[in-house]
Amino acid sequence: MAAAVRAIGSLGRFTAAAKYSPSRRPPPAVSHRVSWVRGMEHKGYACCSISTSTALQTRTHVSCDIKGDVAVVRFNTPNSKVNTLSRQLSSEFTDVMNEIWANEAVKSAVLISSKPGSFIAGADIDMIEACKTSQEVTQLSQEGQKMLEKIEQSPKPVVAAISGSCLGGGLEVAIACHYRIATKDKKTILGTPEVLLGLLPGAGGTQRLPKMVGLPAAFDMMLTGRNIRADRAKKMGLVDQLVDPLGPGMKTPEARTIEYLEEVAIGFARGLANRTVSAKRSKGLIQKITDYAMALPFVRRQVYKTVENKVQKQTKGLYPAPLKIIEVVKTGLDQGRDAGYLIESQSFGQLAVTKESKALIGLYHGQVHCKKNKFGTPQREVKTLAVLGAGLMGAGIAQVSVDKGLKTILKDTAQQGLDRGQQQVFKGLNSKVKKKSLTSFERDSILSNLTGQLDYKGFEKADMVIEAVFEDINIKHKVLKEVEAVIPAHCIFASNTSALPISQIAAVSKRPEKVIGMHYFSPVDRMQLLEIITTDKTSQDTAASAVAVGLKQGKVVIVVKDGPGFYTTRCLGPMLAEVVRVLQEGIDPKKIDAISTAFGFPVGAATLIDEVGVDVATHVAEDLGKAFGERFGGGSIELFKLMVEKGFLGRKAGKGFYVYQEGVKNRSLNSGMDEILARFKVPAKPEVCTDEDIQMRLVTRFVNEAAMCLQEGILSNPVEGDIGAVFGLGFPPCLGGPFRYADSYGAKQLVDKLRKYEAVYGSQFTPCQLLLDYANSPSKKFHQ
Repeated sequence: MAAAVRAIGSLGRFTAAAKYSPSRRPPPAVSHRVSWVRGMEHKGYACCSISTSTALQTRTHVSCDIKGDVAVVRFNTPNSKVNTLSRQLSSEFTDVMNEIWANEAVKSAVLISSKPGSFIAGADIDMIEACKTSQEVTQLSQEGQKMLEKIEQSPKPVVAAISGSCLGGGLEVAIACHYRIATKDKKTILGTPEVLLGLLPGAGGTQRLPKMVGLPAAFDMMLTGRNIRADRAKKMGLVDQLVDPLGPGMKTPEARTIEYLEEVAIGFARGLANRTVSAKRSKGLIQKITDYAMALPFVRRQVYKTVENKVQKQTKGLYPAPLKIIEVVKTGLDQGRDAGYLIESQSFGQLAVTKESKALIGLYHGQVHCKKNKFGTPQREVKTLAVLGAGLMGAGIAQVSVDKGLKTILKDTAQQGLDRGQQQVFKGLNSKVKKKSLTSFERDSILSNLTGQLDYKGFEKADMVIEAVFEDINIKHKVLKEVEAVIPAHCIFASNTSALPISQIAAVSKRPEKVIGMHYFSPVDRMQLLEIITTDKTSQDTAASAVAVGLKQGKVVIVVKDGPGFYTTRCLGPMLAEVVRVLQEGIDPKKIDAISTAFGFPVGAATLIDEVGVDVATHVAEDLGKAFGERFGGGSIELFKLMVEKGFLGRKAGKGFYVYQEGVKNRSLNSGMDEILARFKVPAKPEVCTDEDIQMRLVTRFVNEAAMCLQEGILSNPVEGDIGAVFGLGFPPCLGGPFRYADSYGAKQLVDKLRKYEAVYGSQFTPCQLLLDYANSPSKKFHQ
């Protein structure tokens, strides 16, 4: 049961502030190299084409060889790193399978990819987006269902030989086969990530998966979209056999492993055809008991109810896909496969045209966009990185760097701080060992590339230095001068400031073209976003190097122009100022958290201030207030200052708006705040104090500032604005980011709301010119 009710992934994967739960890595299953098939390739067999039809000669995505009495079908999408189930691939695959079924000399088939890192990574999203109506998408689903049903019912056994990503539609192809063999490799992952795009498995997956792995495990896979490693898949019954990857030889390890996987798969296909191998899986006692229990209607009802409640709690009903998945699975199990297939295809069509799915698919495209280096290849690869400051951020940056093979120096001014930082890096990597995604040997090997020190020794070999010292311009100037005295001419200096303009930091530099901002988000090892800030003097090569390092660290990278607060902090500023005003109007922190999470923010607005740190929020609010004046007003900054004075700094101090205790899940409000809130209380304005008004006061200030950043050229495009807001600040993923939200809610409606609040509170709600322009031209959209 526990597996069925884990955190719902469509929210968890896109959550961008605090409370991150990385997917658990299961213990490795024991795998035995299946050596008995090595000699089964009969030497006399010639590899010949299955047909000489013109269709075969023009095929570009699927090819087929016959090896004895086994047909080997190879997927290979041209000009792509991965295979996707496009119309072309599906059509060619159908033709090839029909020829195999018609050829009496062929007794079985193997499906394999010619790309080492990708079996099939899923359906072609562009194909789904090209559909104009839900009926067109439903038809796509039904075509997929029919094809895979033919494979499932095939009189000739079909074996899926999986190496690399086997996701979404790719997994649906694999589970329709009679047998699955996978390489026991870190790159081999299986999963159903459709929920993360606001969709559900649409080619029979919702019906086959529960029967294959059991109802709780199937719900866990489909509702979280988590990736499952090959060894875990074997334990679950998702994969029948594992093969170990091979090392280097005459060919690359990847090429040798694919060849070996093919040999093994051919042996099993032949064994299934002549009945020397059985496709039946032996189930353990626990699985038998679970299957027996799930066959009882009242037990299934209890599972459905528990899962539905969990989903509602996690998603606040803002994501339609998880609830549809439950309904579709339920229909198939309770009313039979025909009813199950029908509702699956219809639901797939309905979900594909929802605004939530369009928003999540928009975020997916945005991520792809932000994983490319628009500045090109840097002249010199960064191999040695130095990080100044071993605090929470500095140690986090060191961890994600050393983890990806960068030789890293971590420098601090005090031994105690350095020890704490190095311990943080160790704990971060050790957590991967506990989840079985790293071995202790790999952890120690990674850590051997980390050097902790109190001086500048070795900085003469650094290719990049990232400073993560205290947010004070004088301290930053001091370290910049010290660093420039010891680093080589090509070395880049990056600042991890969250609000100080980079041009101000670079003012004391002898080489401002080598100075750039790299704004990471806490906790660095879990937050996906990196905001890179360029000044007018930053060279293109410096920007290219910074983006390349961010991508190597596994980050989703946005690049913005310099200015106070850059993009992300600048959008957050007005919203947090409004949160303080709402608190002053008498709404308690728990109510504000409930109102903001009900809108779709993964973390409540008051909790977010505690997570950021009240001292940091005060510092940033003062800086932005000086830069932007009245527009950044709202609540009284003196409230924050008094909290700092009393030591209520948020989570890190154990007290902020809430009291934080180790191991205590349900936090209580900090009673010490009562006196502070009473001192700064202001009369509420009843006409703008409903729950919806409070939501819209927070959101409209956020969206208005995002639009202002685009208007002023801080942002170069709306895509990066949406990615930055969702992955850095926790803007509701179901809305797709501030610009997609402006498109779906309507710029005119947003302006009307802003005018309503402007009449009560003044210039803080004055809509920016860009929003007014879009409001006056209904056909104008940020995303066409």
